[in-house]
Order: sequence, then structure tokens, then C-alpha cells
Amino acid sequence: MNKLYEFDNNYNYPIGVDEAGRGPLAGPVVAACVRINNYIEEFELINDSKKLTEKKREELFDTILANCEVGIGIVDEKKIDEINILNATFLAMNIALSHIEIKNSIILVDGNKKIKNCNYNQKTIVKGDSKSLAIAAASIIAKVTRDKIMIEEAKKYPIYKFEKHKGYGTKEHRELLLKYGKSPIHRKSFLNKILEKNKNKGEENLKLF
Repeated sequence: MNKLYEFDNNYNYPIGVDEAGRGPLAGPVVAACVRINNYIEEFELINDSKKLTEKKREELFDTILANCEVGIGIVDEKKIDEINILNATFLAMNIALSHIEIKNSIILVDGNKKIKNCNYNQKTIVKGDSKSLAIAAASIIAKVTRDKIMIEEAKKYPIYKFEKHKGYGTKEHRELLLKYGKSPIHRKSFLNKILEKNKNKGEENLKLF
């Protein structure tokens, strides 16, 4: 049996919570929560989403949706700019949790910060996606959901190649920003740092507005 599930057995049908998209320069932050009520053989393959191939994540995404209670929360770049990324992440987590019945379950949160404005019983777990099956499953749901969103956004704004980097600040993405300026889905609050850094280098052609 998956060792991550053995960890979860210390709790009564815990709800795992994780997010994807705190660091990118563009697009939303996505949170997911997962309760695993019945263990199936396919869950043996679940692990931290960052350690899985894109194809395997997508396969497990469908398996998790079909066999678990799942909630998803999405907060867009405008709200991120308005309330900051940490508060936007908490908001996405609370939205995700609103989509499932909590009852008396404990919420296992990846990281070291409890979810703000959440009154349910919580436990933070550093590197939780490598310890808890519920959190690992939530990390897969959040990651695949966000990747799908960015692939769709790439069709609207093909010059930025969002389908490749998913909005993260890769070298190519930063070069495209300097060349074309921001798109409607870029996070202004994140780009200000890049603008300041490039001004110091004498590069001032990143148009934010």
C-alpha cells in the first residue's frame, strides 16, 4: 500500500489541501482539496506532482476525480494583484474547501501556514505532498487544472508561449515580456520587480500599462 496513504491513516479520512501557481508571472493561483474515502490500486502511483511526468499527472488527475471527493478554487491575476499572492492562495484554498463537505475531518495543509479565515481543524505539514496521499492527490489536481488553464490562455496570447512555461519566469518568458510587454493575464505586482531589475540594467522597454 502507498506509504503516503499509511501516513493518512493516522487521521480520520483527512482532507488534503495544496496549491499550484504561487510563483508564476502570469495566470491564476489554483488550490485543490481531496478526501480519499476508498483506496484503489491506481493510487499506488500517486506522488508529489512535481515528481511525475505531465502524462502521468493527467492520468492520475482523471483517476482522482473519479474516485475521490474533490474541490477546486481558482483566483485570477487581478485578485492576486489586489490582495497579494499569499492571501490569494488562502482564498483559493477556502473556495476549494467550500465545494466539499468537511464534517469532522481534519484538513492537512501543505506547508507551514494554516489557511487564513478557515475555522476547521487544520494541521500544517511541511513537504506534505511527499508525506500525505491526500495532499499529493490535491497537488496533482491543482497542477493539472492550472496547466489546462494556461494552455487555453496560450491560444488567446500565442506570442507568450504559455503552453510551454505555464506563466513561470523562465528565461524565454522574460525575454518575451521585454519584447512585447505584458498581456492581460500577467500579474502587475510581480512584473514590477522585473521592471525594476531591468531598469538597473538599462533595459526599460517592459510596458506594464
